[in-house]
Amino acid sequence: MAKILVAGAGGFIGGHLVKNLLNEGHKLVCVDSKPIEYWFQIFDENQNFSLDLKESDNCLKVTDGVDYIYNMACNMGGMGFIENNKAECMLSVLINTNLLRACLVHKIQKYFFSSSACVYNASKQKTVFIPGLKEEDAYPADPEDGYGWEKLFSERMCRHFTEDFGLETRVARYHNVYGPLGTYDGGREKAPAALCRKIIEAKLSKKNSIDVWGDGEQTRSFMFIKDCIIGTKILFESNERSVLNIGSEEQVSINQMIDLIEQIADYKVDKNYQLDKPKGVRGRSSNNDLVKNKIGWDISVSLREGLEETYKWIYSQITSGVNNNKFSRKY
Repeated sequence: MAKILVAGAGGFIGGHLVKNLLNEGHKLVCVDSKPIEYWFQIFDENQNFSLDLKESDNCLKVTDGVDYIYNMACNMGGMGFIENNKAECMLSVLINTNLLRACLVHKIQKYFFSSSACVYNASKQKTVFIPGLKEEDAYPADPEDGYGWEKLFSERMCRHFTEDFGLETRVARYHNVYGPLGTYDGGREKAPAALCRKIIEAKLSKKNSIDVWGDGEQTRSFMFIKDCIIGTKILFESNERSVLNIGSEEQVSINQMIDLIEQIADYKVDKNYQLDKPKGVRGRSSNNDLVKNKIGWDISVSLREGLEETYKWIYSQITSGVNNNKFSRKY
């Protein structure tokens, strides 16, 4: 089988991708800037490196002898993190740039870049329950400040390395990926995990309210991690060079998602709306017409089904006393 580098292997999506590729029998080089003991999933049979890929020499080191690269590495988190750390988010452009340059040196066969729905033009996301965003809606450019600009610029880098050097690149725009074995506290968690945790903590402590950022009417679509990995693999293995959405079209308000989690928890809470907290755009969802047409992919896990699995896992972590910021697992 192939020798594959996964950059960002210690993160949420990266860890699930590594497990999938390992199960297929590939030889893996896994890299993350975090110390290895802080990775979400660790597999001893892989080559595991704790290195900063913003440094060019490190990129050259880990790409030597590799056939394929999945770049899942970036400094990011939920809306609270990316709105307050714009410069740190933008520095991730160095990871993509240096990995692309290393691809030419070591003659990498194919390169994947994980982009984001944060690249989409903000003017198309000013109301709730907007029409799903099509790939063409990224231009004219007006992405999320900081993180969105880094992702959009890096998409262009991939395109031009294909055009100028013949490097096979694949780019997916992820829409709000969630699921077990991810961050659920500490400031980098996304809405599904954060709300599951808040309702679990309220239930366990018999509190009757939770804090909700914004007015709860802002809308999003959320994709379960299983669907993300399947879509990523199908796109990578295809001959399709177009940038494609990998996301869900099931758009809900934050209040509606809270309703779903309350049903799963069998526990009702009042909502303490915090209007001064980061809220992001008013509405965002994926249009999957192009990805269905190009590679035949669509989601298979409903939001309710995915939240049930996520809630169950977070509940097990909280009740077992695991510190989410300082845990590692071996599978």
